[in-house]
Amino acid sequence: MSRSGGIVCWKRVAALRFLLPKGSPAGTKKLLSTADVVPQICIVGSGPAGFYTAQHLLKHHKRTRVDIYEKLPVPFGLVRFGVAPDHPEVKNVINTFTQTAHSDRCSYYGNVTVGKDVTVEELQKAYHAVVLSYGAEDNRTLGIPGENLAGVYTARAFVGWYNGLPENRDLKPDLSNETAVVLGHGNVALDVARILLSPLEVLRKTDITEESLTVLARSKVKRVCLIGRRGPLQVAFTIKELREMINLPGVRPFLDPADFKGIGDAIKDAPRPRKRLTELMAKTALEDPGEELAGRWASASKEWSLKFLRSPLEVLPGTDGKRVRAIRMAVTRLEGSGETAKAVPTGEVEELMCGLILSSIGYKSLQIDPSVPFDSKHGIIPNSLGRVSGAPGLYCSGWVKRGPTGVIITTMNDSFDTAQSVLEDLQSGALDLSDTKKGGDFVMSILQSRGIHPVLFSDWEKIDAAEVARGKLSGRPREKIVDPWEMLRLVQPLDQP
Repeated sequence: MSRSGGIVCWKRVAALRFLLPKGSPAGTKKLLSTADVVPQICIVGSGPAGFYTAQHLLKHHKRTRVDIYEKLPVPFGLVRFGVAPDHPEVKNVINTFTQTAHSDRCSYYGNVTVGKDVTVEELQKAYHAVVLSYGAEDNRTLGIPGENLAGVYTARAFVGWYNGLPENRDLKPDLSNETAVVLGHGNVALDVARILLSPLEVLRKTDITEESLTVLARSKVKRVCLIGRRGPLQVAFTIKELREMINLPGVRPFLDPADFKGIGDAIKDAPRPRKRLTELMAKTALEDPGEELAGRWASASKEWSLKFLRSPLEVLPGTDGKRVRAIRMAVTRLEGSGETAKAVPTGEVEELMCGLILSSIGYKSLQIDPSVPFDSKHGIIPNSLGRVSGAPGLYCSGWVKRGPTGVIITTMNDSFDTAQSVLEDLQSGALDLSDTKKGGDFVMSILQSRGIHPVLFSDWEKIDAAEVARGKLSGRPREKIVDPWEMLRLVQPLDQP
């Protein structure tokens, strides 16, 4: 069945019901009568993967009902809690997601933890198809001594803290040292470096949390060193984020010219995005920036740098044995070239003094329910085009499907592909529509019996309005509410235990 033929196919099946001659096989009648059944589909997770999956299903199948379940009271996942506060344009996708949530065939149920409040097996009893789109809720660990010392944080927790993720609201990072190290060369690494170094007057115009602003106002951090185990040709950040760092007010970049000598030959045949990115790094390291930019950098009070071919070995404690004093690193060299080059230790070791370490080496998905197949090594649900292996009627999209890579547009395309698999299975009969499913009504009865009070999308809009109103008082787009109980008190008559 073609990707664009879903609706036509359903109309054709509905018409055929009335053209069947007498004596047609009973099985055929049963199959064709399912054209009258409303497919009930639920999606677990309300981030970009969840909403894009819902959008595609609703657009390309005019009878389908979609329910979205989210463990937090508030929707939008990493768009709300992952996108940097000084990137408001990226958050404009929330407008599209809101249109999807307003569809009369879509319902949002926040404050529901799947795997705890309701099981995946119970969802499968309620829906014809279940799509798992809950993202990557954990982080990869360094696996080195000293990783748990005070002053060492994951970038995920730091991002969650300044973006108002409830689980990170009490992080209280110590920014009393002048030198910070960020382990990783991806966009998240540049995000946290930029937040650490940005002028307060810039951050005050964003939706960063009030608590974060207070802590950053007292910050002593003046230098941020971003460390990667491979070379300039393997960095994972993009040119937009690099350009922002280069032009950051009051901050100068330091890129060692030795890292870029002769690199022009190595990028001759590189893809255009990689070539442009490397050329900008090399230009910053090797060329005269011009009088205006040179003057700005000369007067800058803060700086950031890129350090290549270094792999963390150990976090070293101070004299109290509790706080980070430095990081010990293996000097590496590359075997191979391009994206597949591997970093191998040379035997040389060096140390870098620092009082803050942020580990930005990737996020990781967790198994949501024992009944769901899960590849713990790779942190994904085994699947084929979004169809969960060995589990008919179960699907996945987003990071839990492919791993924590790519940007929002990557997730959009990935989610559309999963939604298309669901549509194709509806059309082919691979999804059994012979049973009428009760969908949200069945799940709501389960949740009610367990004392769980879901937050509806209209409830979220009350929280949203309260945040915007609070932000106006200080001239900001919003002041995020970071306490889930405070969110719930705005919309439900609940008492905090």
